[in-house]
Parts: sequence; structure tokens; C-alpha cells
Amino acid sequence: MTGQDPAQDAVVIDTSKPHPARMYDWYLGGKDNYPVDEEMGRQMLALDPRVPVMARVNRAFMHRATRWLAHNGVRQFLDIGTGIPTEPNLHQIAQRITPEARVVYCDNDPIVLAHAAALLRSTPEGATEYLQADVRDPAAIVEGARKVLDFSKPVALSLVALLHFVSDEDGAHDLVGRLLSELPSGSYLVMTHATADFTPEESAAATEKLKAAGVTLALRSREEFARFFDGLDLVDPGVEVVHKWHPELGEPVPGQDDGVIPGYGAVGRKG
Repeated sequence: MTGQDPAQDAVVIDTSKPHPARMYDWYLGGKDNYPVDEEMGRQMLALDPRVPVMARVNRAFMHRATRWLAHNGVRQFLDIGTGIPTEPNLHQIAQRITPEARVVYCDNDPIVLAHAAALLRSTPEGATEYLQADVRDPAAIVEGARKVLDFSKPVALSLVALLHFVSDEDGAHDLVGRLLSELPSGSYLVMTHATADFTPEESAAATEKLKAAGVTLALRSREEFARFFDGLDLVDPGVEVVHKWHPELGEPVPGQDDGVIPGYGAVGRKG
């Protein structure tokens, strides 16, 4: 498949304020970020030096969850909040197990579009596509995804390290519910989410710093996170600290056991 032209003139990147995808790239040691992203990243590091470990832990969860899903028969993936490509990407994990896997990526940062070619290197048997859209517009996402994915068959909806940037005022739980309502029985929700449960003071300071820079951070408790899975059948072990979800499916991230990783992960099946 081919996505939108990464070189199109319409790509306008706002470098006046930090963007979560570019901060995430900086945490991972990437080069696709700007001084404003690095500055905010350093402020986050000053509050908690393990932030880069958290970023890698979320990435590793995506790898493990994708392996689990592919081994359990899932052949279609809708990954929202994709971020800047970092190999291996989701389609590479899935297609190593099931070459016919079809993957749609979605992000709202134009810099991800500029690197979309890395997300489109599908196996001949499978397919990949990239959409530039925001999770707050589920109708546009579904419309675009239907061009690649068969919504009469199970789809894994991946929202990794995304929803803590969507406030309750923006209807985070309703947005997930609307996306899931379009997916058939046998589909899955895959999520990780940052929390203030373990580090309330540092989390409050981080929330305020990001708010001042124009970035929403909506940290949620374990109970609030679990609400995203209401009506779904949770895959064992249920809601868990991110790096403790099926650790046997991947390699441990260096530093993940040096203190608490303040985030939850889970996978749930739509009955």
C-alpha cells in the first residue's frame, strides 16, 4: 500500500510547543524532535529520571501484546497514536508471525507523516497504511481504516501511551467506546496509560509543566484506566503495571525494575 505523500507541501510542523510524539522520540534517543521538545523532555527528566525507561517500557509492551495477538489469530491492527517510527514497528512484529497481517497506523503529528514510508514496508501478503488523523475524530479514523481493514473480522485497536493526553473533557472514555463500537466480536483493545497512583507529587508537577506548555496530561488511576475495558473480557493477567504484562513474550527493558514504573497496561477482548 502507499500512504499520503511524505513530501507533500501541506505538511506543517508546529515547533512553537512540544508534541508528545516528538518528546517520545527524544526519550528514545531519536533525532526527529525540536528544541522545544528536548527542553520539555529535560524538565520531565528533572522530575523523574526514569521517563526514558517508561517510554521504552511502553514500546516493549506494544511488541509483546502484538506477538500475543498475532499468535492468537488476530490478523488486523489499528494503531492510533503511532508516533515516529522506531524499529521494529508494529507491522514488523505482526508480519513476522503472520505475513498476511494488515496494519493501519494513525497519528496527528505531521512529522510522523514525513516518516510514513518506514511504516509502509509491508510483506507482499499483507498491507500497511498511514492516516494523519486525531483520536478525537473517530469517524475519520474508521472511514480511512475501512479502506484497508475488513471490519467484519476482528481488529486489534492499539492505544499505547496515548489516552493520558486526552482529557475527560474531551471524552476519552466515549472516544474509545465509539471506536470499539465499530469493531466486530473477537476484536481487542490494547492500551497503556500513565498514572499518578505511585508518584503523586512528581505527577502533579509534570501535569502543571505540560499544561503551561499547551500539552494536556490526564493521568488516571487504576480504576479509571480499567473503565476503558468495561464490557470487554480482560486477557490474563488483567490490568497490570506495564512491564509485568506477559514479560515472557519479550526482553526486559534495562532499568525497568529500578523503582516503580507509573503506568498500567491491559488487553481486552470484545465478546
